[in-house]
Amino acid sequence: MEDFERIYREQFSMVFAYVMTLCSDSHLAEEITQEAFVKALENIAKFKGQSKLSTWLCQIAKNCFLSHCRKKHLSHADFAGVTEESLEIDALILNPERNEELHMLVHQLPDPYKEVFSLRVFGELSHKQIGKIFDEDPRWARVVFHRAKNLIKELMI
Repeated sequence: MEDFERIYREQFSMVFAYVMTLCSDSHLAEEITQEAFVKALENIAKFKGQSKLSTWLCQIAKNCFLSHCRKKHLSHADFAGVTEESLEIDALILNPERNEELHMLVHQLPDPYKEVFSLRVFGELSHKQIGKIFDEDPRWARVVFHRAKNLIKELMI
């Protein structure tokens, strides 16, 4: 139990930030993040370490968000910035079994999109760190990452 409390303290902000990208509602994001951690605690014995703990927690949070949408009869479009395609890209990123598919799509991107996306997703670098590597502003890295995700959406069609 002490280990899970440590996990909660260390991972809560990251999971909450991820849920905020899904719903842009801090109250709902808090509720869904709490629900995700309750589910994680109930299922911690099933976590085999095949993915990173943060990836596993975000996958649980995404599933909680989707359940919330179904219960409230909401579509993803009811939340700003959340589309079926963006959830599909998140599913690619969060699902280790689909890593090959994601790598194939990323490989088709032109530079700097390929590099920025790879550094962000696979290297887990912040926008600030990526900006520093390219001698650019963190906002530049954020925009390039967003555009890379859009290009991947187009490639998925």
